[in-house]
Amino acid sequence: MSEKELIHLTINGQSVAVPKGTVILEAAKTAGIHIPHYCYHPGLSCVGSCRMCLVEIEKSPKLQPSCATPAAEGMVVSTETPETLKNRRSVLEFLLANHPLDCPVCDQAGECELQNYYMDHGRYDARFSENKAKKKKAYPIGPHIISDQERCILCTRCVRFTQEISKTFELGVIDRGHRSAIDIFPGNELNNHYSGNLADVCPVGALTDRDFRFKCRVWFLGKTNSICPGCSRGCNIEIHFNERFNPRYHQERVQRLKPRYNKEVNGHWICDEGRYAYHSIDAENRLCAPSLERGEDPPEVSWEEAVRSTAKSVREIMDKHGPAGIAVLASPQMTNEELFGIRRLFQDHLKIEDIEFRVPPGEESYSDDILITADKNPNSKGAEILIASSAGARNLLQACSEGRIHLLYIFHHDLTLSFYSDFVSSALEKVDRVIFQGSWNNPTAALADTILPAAVYAEKDGTYTNIEGRVQRIRAAVPPVGRSRPDLDIIAQLAEELGVTIHKTPASAFEEIARSVDVFSGMTYATVGDSGQLLKQESGN
Repeated sequence: MSEKELIHLTINGQSVAVPKGTVILEAAKTAGIHIPHYCYHPGLSCVGSCRMCLVEIEKSPKLQPSCATPAAEGMVVSTETPETLKNRRSVLEFLLANHPLDCPVCDQAGECELQNYYMDHGRYDARFSENKAKKKKAYPIGPHIISDQERCILCTRCVRFTQEISKTFELGVIDRGHRSAIDIFPGNELNNHYSGNLADVCPVGALTDRDFRFKCRVWFLGKTNSICPGCSRGCNIEIHFNERFNPRYHQERVQRLKPRYNKEVNGHWICDEGRYAYHSIDAENRLCAPSLERGEDPPEVSWEEAVRSTAKSVREIMDKHGPAGIAVLASPQMTNEELFGIRRLFQDHLKIEDIEFRVPPGEESYSDDILITADKNPNSKGAEILIASSAGARNLLQACSEGRIHLLYIFHHDLTLSFYSDFVSSALEKVDRVIFQGSWNNPTAALADTILPAAVYAEKDGTYTNIEGRVQRIRAAVPPVGRSRPDLDIIAQLAEELGVTIHKTPASAFEEIARSVDVFSGMTYATVGDSGQLLKQESGN
């Protein structure tokens, strides 16, 4: 942006330059100055109702709401004058007059802006001696959200979200004056595909997430930036995990997922489908150890034995039937680095032609014009670029049933979700050796001769390429469960056993992708960063 398009102002003595139209509150953020606020949210319309963000502007006769006042050339703003501090104190006293003393048991404790601002700007002796107002407490208004009207400060963020983002209009302000309360409209339920975001936008404990309530105090949570694997949108998320995890208490390591702002992908939001899918990370049916036998409870073997056996099977089939006797079913749930490892090993070195990643969805997938896409894989775009696929999963299974495939290597797919179980079972029965590399014990894994347990997205590093061609990073938040390993580790170990060298770390694999695949040219983990980077063809370069 050119210098002519910027507005120059001074905030607390600091010179600030921002684009025209930027409100003072956002301009202050660029200078590292936080102005307390409740009703304002950058992803919603501005109503200027809470009056917490009032600031002094030189030559203005009274305090002005920084959330609704655009920055102007030469403006001089002060956010910490005696008058502004007095205003904040007064607003807090007003909001806390009827607020219940729930802090010890409130699940919002630790990330409640009423608590935080009171510690910074309140700390007064209460003057309110009447009985506090009584309203409805801790009642569900939908499958994911609990409402507590006594804690509500009427910022109306939740109402505006249902009006402007989800466009489902379930919430409204009921009654007037001191009786005002936010509630669900009669006969309705808060059951839209984005309802979990209301727990995020609520600045106090009035709307809380039923899934997270009383599971873990927020100050015990660690955070790792990642990408939601639920669909091809690639929404940016934070993985919140329990830093005090103790397996003796049968806890989940990952406690919740939160949206991470990315203007180019998901803005401030994520869908409920992606938000609550984290339970699969620590699900009871996770594959935790390699095995070399079929059955409900096959004996465990070491990784060395499992990889040695797999390599032996590959050599025997190659010697007897050549590359045509082997087929590989890769997965768009895998990272770019892992798919590139498959390409290097099976396509470039072993010359196998039957490599596929497309498996039809088992049922019609929901999509909308907000975030959710019909493709429920995070890396279909990367797979299209990196894997030269064959004629399709159905044709591949047909070749198995006709006895033309003697070794089938399946990555992650549960084929019984897309094809009739009898068809899958009869096809795999005709294959001499079925190898399943994946994360969960599903019906397809039960049909495999070899099980190689793989880590999930929250347990490894790498990149996904979303539907728009934006390459984005995932990072390990927790270690792999049991003796499972990241897919790239397994592929690299198998390649080594077969006398082939491929990159073992995601970073070095990505460097090779950037060198050898034109649309990734010039990319590094540093350039991808936290907000992602478009492929060359998508960015118009």
